[in-house]
Order: sequence, then C-alpha cells, then structure tokens
Amino acid sequence: MSEAIDIRAQNGLAHVVLNRPSARNAVTLEMWREIAEIFTRIAADRSLRAVVLTGSGKDFSVGADISEFDAIRNDKQQSRDYEIAVDACSGAIANLGKPVIAALSGYCLGGGCHLALACDFRFADRTAVVGIPSAKLSIIYGIDSVRRLSALVGIVNAKRVLYSGDRYPVEQARSMGLIDEVHDDVVTAAEEFARRLSANAPLSIAGAKFMLNGLSMGAGSLDLASAQRLIDEASDSQDFKEGRTAFAEKRTPNFRGE
Repeated sequence: MSEAIDIRAQNGLAHVVLNRPSARNAVTLEMWREIAEIFTRIAADRSLRAVVLTGSGKDFSVGADISEFDAIRNDKQQSRDYEIAVDACSGAIANLGKPVIAALSGYCLGGGCHLALACDFRFADRTAVVGIPSAKLSIIYGIDSVRRLSALVGIVNAKRVLYSGDRYPVEQARSMGLIDEVHDDVVTAAEEFARRLSANAPLSIAGAKFMLNGLSMGAGSLDLASAQRLIDEASDSQDFKEGRTAFAEKRTPNFRGE
C-alpha cells in the first residue's frame, strides 16, 4: 500500500485515513483503487467490526486530484475508465457489511463528498464545508453517487447541490441531510459511535445495511433472494442462539458474526 492511505486497527475498529495533507487529501486514481482494495480486505476480516474514514491534517478531502486529469481523464474513454475505478471504490465502501462512519473536517468536496456519501454516517466538526463542484468543471457526477445523494437529501436539494456547485457550511449541510451529526471532536465521536454499534450482532447490521442500501438506490435495486438468504443465515447462526441465551441470562451477548 502507498503512503497516501494510512490504516490503523485496534479493538475491532479500523481507521482508514486519507494521508496527503499537503494536497488537502486530493484523491488520485491510484488512491481510488487502493481504497477499494482496503475495504475489500476489511470485509474479509472478521476481527474488524466497524470503520472510521477520515483525512489527515485540516481537511477530509478537496476531491479528486484534478492535476492528473490531463494524463488520465482527457477523453470519454479515459473518463469511463476513471469512473469505473471511482465506482468500484465507493461500492466497496457502501457494500461493506459493517458500519462505516466518515469523520469530516475542513473541505469535503467533489470526490471527497463521493467517499462520504458511500459511508453509512457522516459526522463533522464545525470547520466542515461540503459541496460537489462538478458543474464548474463540466463533469457529470456518477450515477451511483447521484442516487446516494438524492436518497440522502431529496431530489430538490440534490439538484441544488449539483446545479450550483456551491459549498455548504456545516449547519446548512446538516439541515440538507449531507451531515448527520456535528461534534467538536469529530474523530472521537465517530469512534465512540462505531464501538457502540460494534457491540451489536454483525449479521443483523450486515443484513439491515444490505436491504436499506438496496431500497435507497431505487426500484428493483434490492436483490430479494440475497436479502432472504441473509435473513435465513442469521436465523441459523450461533449469534442468534447467543442473543437468546444472553437475554435469558440477563447479560451482554458476545456476538462473533457467525
């Protein structure tokens, strides 16, 4: 892995940190691909129960690294290839069957917002500024991200965000639905929330996330057979037995995700 992404794991919680503070954590094509690989590895690691995604320095991310666009996104075919990498990255985040909390400070723009939209929750401190300036670059935001944006903020606010390219301070972003919670120490708040969620049954969270994500992406997007399979697997799981036993014994359950 490159030095542009920092990964730390402790007590079941993974921190994935965009680590280009000198470039305000602008995301390169290599980083899109690397983040996708990181989240794929996290998905396979049962010891990790939740993820906090954040940026080093003062900013979450100013977005895609436009300085490399002349070389890698200079025509429609390159743009398609680039969007494939971006969608694979956001898909790896959104489809991870574990809670993912974005901890936002400073700029969260364009591609940075793309990453945040793929997370389950967006916590921010009071320095956060959120926006999607694609209209100022003659770029059409990707289909999956437009769906996620519309599901979060509604179609009118989604149009406002995408048509204007404006930047929204934290309270306005919160009122629109772009941000869920505001905290002075956003990383600590995200960690505490992640640990609280991690105490619950992983199979329940994975199943709920799969269904809610599918429903939010529009009619026909939810794979009903896969949803039923997840329900059945949870019903046959050791965790379901543990949950019942712990309830009867009036103790905290020890869920293992199996």
